[in-house]
Amino acid sequence: MRYLVRRLLWTLAALLGVSLLIFVLVRLIPGTIIEVITGTEGQLSPQQRLDLLRSFGLDRPLPVQYALWLWNMLQGNLGWSFRTSQPVAGLLVSRLPITVELAVLTVICVTLIGLPLGVAASITRSVRLKTFVQIIGLVGLSVPNFWAGIVLIIVASFAFHWFPALIFVTPWQDLPVNLEQMSLPVLSLALGLAAVVLRMTRSSMLEVLGQDYVRVAQAKGLSHSIVLLRHALRNALIPIVTVLGLQMGTLLGGVVITEQIFGLPGLGWTLLNGVYQRDYPVVQGAVMLFAVLFVLTNLFVDLTYTYLDPRIRYQ
Repeated sequence: MRYLVRRLLWTLAALLGVSLLIFVLVRLIPGTIIEVITGTEGQLSPQQRLDLLRSFGLDRPLPVQYALWLWNMLQGNLGWSFRTSQPVAGLLVSRLPITVELAVLTVICVTLIGLPLGVAASITRSVRLKTFVQIIGLVGLSVPNFWAGIVLIIVASFAFHWFPALIFVTPWQDLPVNLEQMSLPVLSLALGLAAVVLRMTRSSMLEVLGQDYVRVAQAKGLSHSIVLLRHALRNALIPIVTVLGLQMGTLLGGVVITEQIFGLPGLGWTLLNGVYQRDYPVVQGAVMLFAVLFVLTNLFVDLTYTYLDPRIRYQ
């Protein structure tokens, strides 16, 4: 409990730093919501421009704007969108299930691809299989998510006549159609992460298989599957879980571009459109939500260690 409280305090400090950083960075982008509304040919008098800035709360000094936004955020109020006047919290909550579904399906796909191939590469004597696994790992690490997404769209459209959906279908509306829409985005995101998990699983399993307790388990006459799964794989999972937790940041970053490529109206799509439109409350709220998800994932990974290895104790 003491460790958990200390981690939560550090988490709050990290989120405070993220809030200050995103507040400053989003205002360094050239142009404001005023230029977006009026366009390149719009003409405003100084008084009209001041009135618009005042209506959006942008006429106050930056420290005052940040203090007000932080105070409202601590009360659960993320503000209102400059473009739609919709509450930002409600907007993000409506977009969150799409991004969570994409992330969960990607992690499942990564686990189903990376773990079996990594374990197989660590125990097989087949040169062809080892070469195949090494090629998959090299390609996965070398191909960016956005490039993989574009290639998948081109291949799927020509070979299978699959195209990105114009209207997103939720799982509770039509699950088969939803999974079909999610298949290409999930595959584009899972390619690089699966390669990392594959290589980490192989190296970790090779190290564990050489330990004395594995040899003792084999000498006792236990079956190969029990030795492999119960004794070797469980102890090899700690660095793999660590890599998965760290790669969640990469996954959340890839979601922004992937959702835009495939037209998925999730958090990444909302964040990118908010940047285009200089919608400061939406951008700030979306980045903070991404940051909360990331730090909570890391905390969950740390707490998972004790389940995988009871010898671990937190100080």
